[in-house]
Amino acid sequence: MNEKTKVMPSVFFSHDDKGGSLRVDVELPGVDKKNITLDMRKDSFCVNAARDDIEYAGCYMLAHEVEPEKTEARFESGLLKITSPIRGWETKVTVKVQ
Repeated sequence: MNEKTKVMPSVFFSHDDKGGSLRVDVELPGVDKKNITLDMRKDSFCVNAARDDIEYAGCYMLAHEVEPEKTEARFESGLLKITSPIRGWETKVTVKVQ
């Protein structure tokens, strides 16, 4: 019986200052789209994906609360691209530093 090597995927987080969207890129080389599971929550997400020899798995906390029901995900060339609106992005207060 061949056990798959368990790997935490590389992840890059960014956000768009004007539109209030969080962007997450997850590297999943060699994975078929049908073998990816993405579970979004307002403050975190988990991704699981498998290929013949590797099982990718990781859960991540988010710096901003998002709207999971409006999240979009696209998988292209080994890269899972997740975009989600940041909840309450427009209601920020800039504090004067003294």
